[in-house]
Amino acid sequence: MMASSGRTAPLRVAIIGGGCGAMTAADFLTRPEQQGRFAVTVFQEGWRLGGKGASGRGASGQIEEHGLHIWLGHYDNSFRMMRDCYAELEASAKGHLFGDWRDAFLPEPDIGLFSPHETGGWQRWTGRFPPRPGLPGDPRKDAPHSLAGYFMGALAMAQTLLLDVEVERRGILPPAPRATSDSAGILRLVQALLSRGVFAGAVVLVEAMAILRLGIGLLPPAVDSPLLRLADRVAAGLREWAEANLLADDRHRHIWELLDVVFAGLIGTWRAGLWNDPRGLDAIDDYDCKDWLRANGASERSLSSPFIRGLYDLGFAQDGGDPARPAFAAGSGTRGSLRMLFGYRGSLFWRMRAGMGDVVFAPLYEALKDRGVDFRFFHRLTNVGMAWGDAPHVARLEFDVQARVRGGGAYQPMVDVAGRPCWPSDPDWRQLEEGARLAKARPQFENHWDRTRAGTLRLEVGRDFDFVVLGTSIGAIPHVAPEILAHDKRWRDMVAHVKTTATQAFQIWLTEDLEQLGWDGPPYISSAFVKPFDTWCDMAHVIPEEAWMAPPATAIYFCSALKDPDVTPTDADTGYPQRRADEVKAAAAKFLEEQVPHLWPKLLDAEGRFRWSVLADAEGTSGEDAGPERFATQYWRANVSPSERYVLSLPGSGRFRISPLERSYDNLTIAGDWTACGLNSGCTESAVMSGMLAAHALSGFPKLQDIMAYDHP
Repeated sequence: MMASSGRTAPLRVAIIGGGCGAMTAADFLTRPEQQGRFAVTVFQEGWRLGGKGASGRGASGQIEEHGLHIWLGHYDNSFRMMRDCYAELEASAKGHLFGDWRDAFLPEPDIGLFSPHETGGWQRWTGRFPPRPGLPGDPRKDAPHSLAGYFMGALAMAQTLLLDVEVERRGILPPAPRATSDSAGILRLVQALLSRGVFAGAVVLVEAMAILRLGIGLLPPAVDSPLLRLADRVAAGLREWAEANLLADDRHRHIWELLDVVFAGLIGTWRAGLWNDPRGLDAIDDYDCKDWLRANGASERSLSSPFIRGLYDLGFAQDGGDPARPAFAAGSGTRGSLRMLFGYRGSLFWRMRAGMGDVVFAPLYEALKDRGVDFRFFHRLTNVGMAWGDAPHVARLEFDVQARVRGGGAYQPMVDVAGRPCWPSDPDWRQLEEGARLAKARPQFENHWDRTRAGTLRLEVGRDFDFVVLGTSIGAIPHVAPEILAHDKRWRDMVAHVKTTATQAFQIWLTEDLEQLGWDGPPYISSAFVKPFDTWCDMAHVIPEEAWMAPPATAIYFCSALKDPDVTPTDADTGYPQRRADEVKAAAAKFLEEQVPHLWPKLLDAEGRFRWSVLADAEGTSGEDAGPERFATQYWRANVSPSERYVLSLPGSGRFRISPLERSYDNLTIAGDWTACGLNSGCTESAVMSGMLAAHALSGFPKLQDIMAYDHP
């Protein structure tokens, strides 16, 4: 598949889609190192880039996202790409538009998790993860992504939790000390714990049982005896007794729950022989993460802890979006957790100054356009036409042209908000043919069920393109590549097993900040809260980037998985997206009334009624005596179109993913977080790694060793 360097005319690459994977491929195919070998054209439905990370601007410049987008401190490849992009723009005439990347990404060390309390309401478990040396995207001098590195990081975290965490209403995780492995150090550890009173003594007993189990688990698999099996059972029984009688009602029990998970992971890693297995963590991907931890000694209390629930919630890990069917592949879940906890640099989390469209896709668009990338908006792929034979390849690409630009020029997608180029939430109808009619009809170009079109386009290999990067989401594959699915069992299996889930989100803008509403603590990134919106975040920092007449005090984003209906809607069911959006609206309003006051009690008035007036309208002002109808001034969405659905990492699904390096087709590669990219989870970093692999497949650049943490076999 790799392009020959002997050809003088640029090779024409058609990139389908505008998400992270597609844009990464476009970036690396047009970098100076390629010496102009590739001429890239991006075909994108609708008027904006971003895929599941797209955002837009409303009437008052307010940011409207597909959901809550937070980057993690281990996203080395993603940060490296954006740091390069910002540096490139800074060196150009557009540097003043975007500034420095460190102004665009803001470190966030705090995380909040929730668990239901026995007396009602919710108990909050919070942590502050210490800054670590370096910044995400810096060159790596160590090898933190090895199992040995993870092992030592886990031991250091366990010791930190035991010795240095004081959990009151807010828990702080201090910098991790060097792991203790010698007997004297362990003795000092136990002595320190015993000096801490009843809880510490209980933890010592429980941890002694865990350490005994760890010792049993770390024995060579060939070592087995009735005595060891008896010790294993005694350790498990004593631990269950201690949990029930000593830790059940203690406010500090979350420390133990997290430790228990860490030890179970260490035991399982050793028992599975992952140190010497060439498959690495993929060897345990057929198991559900909780089932695997349970099999290696984790207690039911620990498996229902906020930490585990937060892991599943952050990964939308529910088969079909059903809360009753949590599912997360053990290998992918473990890999993601280890990289998150032990591979971050700078900060555990990084917020974006504005919407992901503004911070990521606007600068990428400007940089790529300056390099000569041709963007064709309003082009929806309908078929990848194949030629079969000795060298199967893409022979044609067929599109619906959703709208045409007046005068035949290029569509100009950006608007200015607060002095920065941003994506609007609606197309600029004035640029389009029959714009007045379209503005009145308001077609939903990103809606799978909306088939508005102004014509069709057919591209032929050799005449219009040479190579194709298919960067659509896997949910769209059955609709755009039916010929491949009909012919290729591997693709059919991938589509059948690498599943997706719908998601839901809503945003509110408040005329009072969270402290005024009764919240105690910093603006955590919070998860493991009650369904149907289990994850939320205070986004007050984006308000200065918007354009309100009267700026509100803060904005709060909520999101979660959305359960699929029992019967999959057909393409003829054009009312389906609106019904789901109405469902999300009703659920969000009910959630605000019934659940959010647990977080912010002063949202209720003296008579215990929800104060709808605190929701800011389009001008940023409050509404006196407002009722539930006030919610109509806020923002909500149901992400149900195939290309919007979140890609899951279900048990047993990893083996069905296809790599961008796959050579089955002579001129086709793929890009997206649904591919076999080495991380294999639904996140920005997976998509970026996949896009880098796609660029390598076509050009040999970047080198595989330059894709940080790419340790897939």
